[in-house]
Amino acid sequence: MSVQIPDEPQQLALRGACAVIADSTWRNAIARQASDISVRGFLADFYSTPEHWDLKTSATRVLRALNGWCYSQSRYVVGGSYISSLSAMVFRGRDSALFHMGDTLVFRLRGAEFEQLTRDHVTDLGGYRYPSRALGMDNNIDIDFVTLPLKQGDIFLFTTQAVRGTLMPSDFVQSIRQYGDDLDAACERLASMASERAGERGYGAEAFCFQLVRVESLPAESLGPPSEVSDQLPIPAELSVGDRLDGFVVESLIARSARACLYGVRDDVSSQRLVMKVPGPAMSLRNPCLEHFLLQQWVGERIRSPYVVKVVPPPRPRRYLYYLMQPIEGEPLERWLEKHPGAGFEQRLDMARQLARAVHAHHRRDVLHQAIRPDNIMIDRHEQLVLIDFGACARRLDDDNDAALALAREAGLTPFSAPEYALGLGVSRRSDQFSLAAVIYWLLTERMPFETSPDSLRDEPSLARLVYRSAREVNPRMPRALDNALERALAPQRALRFRRLSEFIYALRYSQTEQGESAPEFSVAEQSDREAQRRHRALRLWQGVAAALLAVLVVVLALG
Repeated sequence: MSVQIPDEPQQLALRGACAVIADSTWRNAIARQASDISVRGFLADFYSTPEHWDLKTSATRVLRALNGWCYSQSRYVVGGSYISSLSAMVFRGRDSALFHMGDTLVFRLRGAEFEQLTRDHVTDLGGYRYPSRALGMDNNIDIDFVTLPLKQGDIFLFTTQAVRGTLMPSDFVQSIRQYGDDLDAACERLASMASERAGERGYGAEAFCFQLVRVESLPAESLGPPSEVSDQLPIPAELSVGDRLDGFVVESLIARSARACLYGVRDDVSSQRLVMKVPGPAMSLRNPCLEHFLLQQWVGERIRSPYVVKVVPPPRPRRYLYYLMQPIEGEPLERWLEKHPGAGFEQRLDMARQLARAVHAHHRRDVLHQAIRPDNIMIDRHEQLVLIDFGACARRLDDDNDAALALAREAGLTPFSAPEYALGLGVSRRSDQFSLAAVIYWLLTERMPFETSPDSLRDEPSLARLVYRSAREVNPRMPRALDNALERALAPQRALRFRRLSEFIYALRYSQTEQGESAPEFSVAEQSDREAQRRHRALRLWQGVAAALLAVLVVVLALG
C-alpha cells in the first residue's frame, strides 16, 4: 500500500494525490512480489503519463500495461502466478476517481455512513474464495471505474479481503472514531484487533493491511483537464509596431486573422526576439475557441522535436492571454523551392523524412496536426525543415473525433487534406498520414497525386474519382518502393493506408537506401546477357548437385 502526494503544485493540480493498495494471492515468494511491483509501478508510471491525458486514460493505460507485464511473468514462476488485486483512488480537486480490480476493499466513512465502494470480484472453488478480474489473470483486463464527489472530512479505508472473517463494519467505525485525530494509531488498532481475532480462529495475520486517508480541505473550484481550464487572463487589443505588452516591444506584424494575430516582439530586458501569438479580438465571446487557444500553447510546450516550432515559457508572469514561440530564420517551403529549383532528389527526400518525424512527434503526444501543407512548413537558414502552426491541432480521442473534424474544417481545407474531412467522415492519425504523403508527393514531383482535389468531394461514391497518378511517371528517379508507399499512404479509403505512421516512415528510410545503393542501369541487350549468365550459373550448380548425388548412389550400391 502507498499514498503519494506530489510536491509540485502543478503536478498536484494536474494528477492529484493517489492512494493504492494491492494484495497478491499466492504463497510463492516470487509471485508475492506482484502486489509490491503493482503499487510501485502504478505510482511511478501514473505520474509519468503525458499531461494531456485525462485521469481515466492515464490510470487505465498504466493498469493495462501492468496487467500485461504480470501476465507475461507468470510463465516463469513455478508454483504460483503474478496475480494481484489492486484498488487505486485518485483525489483531484473536489472529485475522486476509483480504479478497482480483484477483491481488495475500499470503504468510505462520511458522517455516520460507512459504505463499501468496491465490488468483491471473487470465485468460489471447493469452499475457498479466489479473486477474479485481478491483475495478471488474463491478457485482457476489465477495470471498474467510478468517479465520486468529495466532502471535507471524508475518510477512506483501504484494506484486504482477509478482514472479512475478522472485523465487522462497527469495528472499523469505532476504531476510526476513537482515534480520529491520529489515523496511524487507528490503523494500528485495527491491525491489533484483526490479529487477535485471527489468532482465536487459528490462522495468521500476515494478510492484513490497513490504510486510512482523510480529506482535510478542498479547493474552491473543481479542476478540469488542461485543455478545458478556462484562462482568466484578458485578451489584449490589437497591437501595432512600437506597442508594449508585458515587457515586450512589438517590432513587426507577421499575420492577422479573426482567430489570432502573430507579432514579432523583442524582450526589453534580454533583447531576445520572439514570436507572440495573441487570440483575435473576435474570440473574446467564443469560449470554445479560447479553450483551443490554450490547447495550442499546451501542445507546443510538450512536443519536443527539432522539426517542430518550439513554444517557450514567458520570462515574467503574464497579464494578458498569449504565448511565445521561437522565431524561425528562414522561409516557407514553397518559396524556398522557387529559389532553389535545382534542389536534388536526395535533398528533397531528406526533407520529406524530416517532415514525417515532425508529424510523428505530434502523434506520440496523441495530437493530430490537421494542417500539414507547404505554407506551414518552414526551411531555416541551415536548410532544416520546421513544421509550424498549431491552429488546427486537436487531441486524438479513441471514441469521438467530431471536434477535431469541425476544427479542421473551420481552419480551412486544402488539396492536401484527406478526403474524410470534406466528406464529414471520422478522422484519425491516418488522416494526417494522407496529408503528409500528399506534401511529400508534391515535394518530390512538384505535382499533385490526383487530378481531382480531395477537398472538392461531396459524397462517398465520389472517392472513386481519386485515381493515384504514379510518381514514377512524373519523376523517373523515384524508387519503386517509395512510389508504392506513397500510393498506399494516399489511399482514398482511410482503412487502406498504413496502420501506423512509423510504417510509412520506415518505407521512406528504406526507399532512400534503395535509391542510394541501386545498381547502375544497363541497356536491354546488356540486361538480356546478364540474365542468360545467371541462368547458366544456376544450371551449372544443379548439374553439380545431381552429379554428386549420383556418385553417392553408386558408392552405396557398390558397398551393398
